[in-house]
Amino acid sequence: MTTVRPMSAAVLLLALGSSTTMAQIPPWTGFTTGYPTADAANKLRDDATLQRAIVAYRFWYPTVSTEAILQGTRAIGVKDNVSLPIIAAAPRHVGFTLNSDTPYSGGAIDLSGGPVVIALPPGAYIGLVNDHHQRWILDMGIPGPDGGKGGKHLILPPGYKGSIPKGYFVGRSSTFKALIALRSLPVGGDVPKAKDALRAVRMYPLSAAKNPPKNEFVDADGIRMDTTPLKWEDNIAFWQVLHDVLEAEPLVEEFRPMYGLLSTLGIEKGKAFAPDERMKRILAEAAKAGRDQLLVSAYASDRPDRIAWSDRKWEWVGLVPDDANFVTSSGLDSEARDRWFAQAIVASPAMFRRKPGSGSLYWLGLRDSTGAYLDGGKSYRLAVPQPVPGKLFWSVTVYDAQTRSEVQTAQDKAALRSLFELKGVSSSAPTELWFGPTAPPGKQDRWIQTIPGRGWFAYFRIYGPEGAAFDGTWKPGDFVVSP
Repeated sequence: MTTVRPMSAAVLLLALGSSTTMAQIPPWTGFTTGYPTADAANKLRDDATLQRAIVAYRFWYPTVSTEAILQGTRAIGVKDNVSLPIIAAAPRHVGFTLNSDTPYSGGAIDLSGGPVVIALPPGAYIGLVNDHHQRWILDMGIPGPDGGKGGKHLILPPGYKGSIPKGYFVGRSSTFKALIALRSLPVGGDVPKAKDALRAVRMYPLSAAKNPPKNEFVDADGIRMDTTPLKWEDNIAFWQVLHDVLEAEPLVEEFRPMYGLLSTLGIEKGKAFAPDERMKRILAEAAKAGRDQLLVSAYASDRPDRIAWSDRKWEWVGLVPDDANFVTSSGLDSEARDRWFAQAIVASPAMFRRKPGSGSLYWLGLRDSTGAYLDGGKSYRLAVPQPVPGKLFWSVTVYDAQTRSEVQTAQDKAALRSLFELKGVSSSAPTELWFGPTAPPGKQDRWIQTIPGRGWFAYFRIYGPEGAAFDGTWKPGDFVVSP
């Protein structure tokens, strides 16, 4: 009797392989005898270049956004290292999710001449310094090492090897241009006092520490300004601005793979940016596609961890708690990074921290209770349970979905704030807020105007958040369509 043994997997694969002829391999579209045709090669080359450009656009967007902030503040008369603006932000100040809760100051620090000192007196400040790539250098004020008690902060330029005097909180920048962003909390609703506190800040070169020069201050309340990259973000100008920044700044070691990607697009330090017509077309297309992809991350992310509460439509704006550079144990969280910089500016671990006692927290509201996007032509009601768990104050601010800046309407107002419009509301009954093209009768003092035909979103901010803001025992209602 003959025993038939089962065929091993390896023998079976060999047998199958031997029965397959080259003629049975399906042809590749656009390829002949294994080689690309001229038309296919041109198309695939353009496709590859476009893909590289979109990846580069998304990575370098924070750099270009920072440059827009620096240019926007210089345009109203602010001088690097010399002057600072004082701004009680309003709709006329176009800037990604600026708010009207606290007066602002900030602008460019130029480290090309050496270290720069930022001296804060004791007070209710929230501040930070970012480099030209919008990467965190240090915090100042309440969330910083001085804890609101005041102190001198020393910003060192790239590669600085000089002596560092004692008595400073030290941060090292990887770029020669850096960005200072500072807010003064209007304790008790006293905005003039908060502005005076900003005028008490000093910024000067370390070399002048023995006799610091007086700073100049630019009152920007009534000045229209634009600190966004909106005019560049969907066209070839984005790449020219990026080239100019990278030409002026030193190479950042950890960015080397991204510099290599840019070199394939004709953007390389030490070389002129002179794209031919083909490259101009591809780069312009990449800017549009890259911008759109950023906005999908901001407005249409499908990440489960964006949801603040399972029974609400509110979302977390920052998706990587405690890390200003969006680094997790797995590496860079590019989706979280895209989401943040598409709608906001500057980064600090204190801004993302989800712990009681942190400086502030933000939630994003862009959908109503049914899940539909907020529509400027509809009216909505929002119920806010009281008391809101914050040691300081809270607010709701409305932004235009296209500009990511405060809505500009005939009302000339974009925020409802516990220190101002909502001062004196009940400490137990929910506070009802209203949003839409027209105010409900008798609700004008708790209403923000929106524009038909334009989408909008809101940030809910709590300053000095307490435990209930994080553990789910307190949460705002959803936006509900009102007849």
